Amino acid sequence: MGEKNGFFQVVSRIHLPEASAASFRLDAVEKALAAAGQEFRVLTAKLPQGMEVKDSAPIRRVPVIRDKDGYIKGYIPYMSFDIPAFFSVLMGKKPQVVLVEPPPTTGFMMRLACGIRKIPYVWYGADVWSDAAESTGAPKIVVDVVRFMEKTAVRGAAACIAVSEGVAERLNEFGAKTVEVIPNGADTEIFNLQVEPFSKAELAKLGVTEPYAIYAGTASQWQGAEIFAKAFSNYWKETQKNQLVFIGRGDSMPKIREIADDLAVYAKRNGCAYQPILVLDSFPPAEAAKWQRGAQVALVSIQPDIGYDFAYPTKVLTALGCGTAVLYAGVGPAIADIEKAQLGYTCKFATEPIVEVMRTAFSAPADAEASQRRADWVLSHRSMKETGRKVAALLMRVATSK
Repeated sequence: MGEKNGFFQVVSRIHLPEASAASFRLDAVEKALAAAGQEFRVLTAKLPQGMEVKDSAPIRRVPVIRDKDGYIKGYIPYMSFDIPAFFSVLMGKKPQVVLVEPPPTTGFMMRLACGIRKIPYVWYGADVWSDAAESTGAPKIVVDVVRFMEKTAVRGAAACIAVSEGVAERLNEFGAKTVEVIPNGADTEIFNLQVEPFSKAELAKLGVTEPYAIYAGTASQWQGAEIFAKAFSNYWKETQKNQLVFIGRGDSMPKIREIADDLAVYAKRNGCAYQPILVLDSFPPAEAAKWQRGAQVALVSIQPDIGYDFAYPTKVLTALGCGTAVLYAGVGPAIADIEKAQLGYTCKFATEPIVEVMRTAFSAPADAEASQRRADWVLSHRSMKETGRKVAALLMRVATSK
């Protein structure tokens, strides 16, 4: 599996304890490298203000520009990380291999730095950024620049990782030397059936007094999570039952809060003592698991035709790992798994179909056997531990093939 000779470098603008699919998969890679006796170092961004640091790896954090919501988003914020990363790889101790997370600006800068020093790097193709930019109506010049940087990163990589066959196809079209499909997984040490959900008293302190649905994670344009708020608003006005809890950040949150506030006014006017939709800040993974474990159903979406039709959201797997059924609206390869293994519900990305499924999901009785089957499916098919092991093995192969 490779000799312990030098170290492996991880370059990513996001890393635990900031929760994201990238953070979880990189953590799994680092654990797998450590288990194999390999030294690694991480270069990442300084955490948002107020977030507690619990680094469990040799991590170096650099100051970056974040927006008001705490995100590193946009060309200048990206470059606030990419430029220090470039000089760190260019002038620091030479690693065996560099594992590079998107965005393409980071990939572009890593190709330059690694090319100068003749360091092989591996590109982690979680998404195809240029396709997404094009489908969301970005100006042609922006799409062209992003595609140029993305192709440059892909073509210079010793190997590319694709999280799905759809991503792999595009990376091959971009001119990748070699592509290995390694799907995302769930950290089953955190998200599992042994998680103790919040008690009724704990939930009440947080404003949750009814059986609830959960949306946990990023709510960006490509998820279109506001459709769940719209659908639940219609559902609640019809039934005046249950609650919906959003946990996380993202572009859709202002619209979700607006819908939540409007529904709260309606509910109060009709004598309801609780807020039907709650919007909460992000929680550490262990607390997010408690939310997932206690939910009636977990909500996940991929908006069609905006460049992410091949995405497989990790939030599907974290919910299933906790035994919770998933309501999946939209498109993507997760649909086939959910339907084939009977892991939850699927429907079109539209308000009325979602309302119809919500009626079914909220009326479903507790089923310990079904919860066990969902958790077992994740353990057997999509464990993050296995994902990390496969990526670590690829890195070690690249290191020994130099």
